[in-house]
Amino acid sequence: MNCPHAAAHDAEPGVGTVVIDPMVQDLDGETARLRDAGTLARIELLGVPAWTVTRHAEARQLLVDPRLVKDLDAWGLWRSGAVTRAWPLIGMIDAGRSMFTVDGAEHRRLRTKTSQALTPRRLEALRPDIEKFTGELLESLAEQGRDGVVDLKSVFAQPLPMRVVGMLMGVDEDQHPMLMKRYKAFFSMLTPQEERLALLDELDVFYYALVRERTARPGDDLTSALILAEEGGEPLTEEEVVGNLKAMVAAGHETTIGLILNAVRALLAHPDQLRMVLDGSIGWETVIEETLRWDTPTTHLLMRFATEDIPVGDDVIKEGDGVVISYRAIGRDVEQHGADADAFDITRPAPIRHMTFGHGPHICPGAALSRVEAAIALPALFERFPGLRLAVPDDEIRKLPVMTQNDMESFPVLLG
Repeated sequence: MNCPHAAAHDAEPGVGTVVIDPMVQDLDGETARLRDAGTLARIELLGVPAWTVTRHAEARQLLVDPRLVKDLDAWGLWRSGAVTRAWPLIGMIDAGRSMFTVDGAEHRRLRTKTSQALTPRRLEALRPDIEKFTGELLESLAEQGRDGVVDLKSVFAQPLPMRVVGMLMGVDEDQHPMLMKRYKAFFSMLTPQEERLALLDELDVFYYALVRERTARPGDDLTSALILAEEGGEPLTEEEVVGNLKAMVAAGHETTIGLILNAVRALLAHPDQLRMVLDGSIGWETVIEETLRWDTPTTHLLMRFATEDIPVGDDVIKEGDGVVISYRAIGRDVEQHGADADAFDITRPAPIRHMTFGHGPHICPGAALSRVEAAIALPALFERFPGLRLAVPDDEIRKLPVMTQNDMESFPVLLG
């Protein structure tokens, strides 16, 4: 497939450059090539060059380095016009003003507002609703799988996190299919860029309408809490509330879909380990953390930019260079996780220390919510369907053409 892009340079990839496959046809092979390329690897994203970090220790350092910023104007290729809004991945970097796109004091101000709205108490209060949603979706799964194959993704793993984040935001359930459809098209590399930019405009219309409605009539939801939060500096602007919501919904539901499906897939491929979980020898928390390490929901996080030269080992990230964080390669780092880092193994010595949700100031604010959802959904699924099994050989499971998320087209199962 020829993916259109807006990179002004037409040079062939340099020696040792790993070209990131937009069709995600061999994720394991790509992960291995990135690790083999070194701690700091040269990559190409739809014709655009960047660096990526593939090692746990160095990633921890870079993720707290103030010389790497989210400000798009610090990117040399953007300043020069070599990258424009015609590049298909620009919407994942230039996503409006939010805690995901600013640094320093402004980031702290925006994140403080979100932290006030997404407290541990609020998350714990969500638990009965998550359990209720899980039960309802398991009933739907049983009904649709009564006579044979059913898609675990579309019936269970995908609607659950959207219901949760929708309730958290105060979005009516009849709007959830629209949001899922638009985010799926936004992330897909098969979507023409003109259509993707139009989708962003449509999402803006939706979120601005939601924020204005909640400003006029606040409720007990995250949107209202963001609007009304007063501590930690100036209140959020309308643009900032919209930016935070857009990014949180995208990251929140996509990450949890991947976590649930990747955990089920890993356990079905390792029946001896599944038996240890089902008999109580090993807890579900361990399954979740090993899944997050081994098969990260996010493959590549775009992007930070160097405000000055940054030496990393024998390489130098030059001022203006873009840096991607390749969490899947980092999760397979043998220096951090041992020589068997490529193996899924829930008997690893605890705790399993990974960085799948990030590190430093920009660590994912929805990490706790994703873990809670998985900790409810996974045991409930296997308790209801202990004979759950794949309906096709594992190697027939296909990835979606998404360069940043580790997602599957479908996950056909037999309930047993």
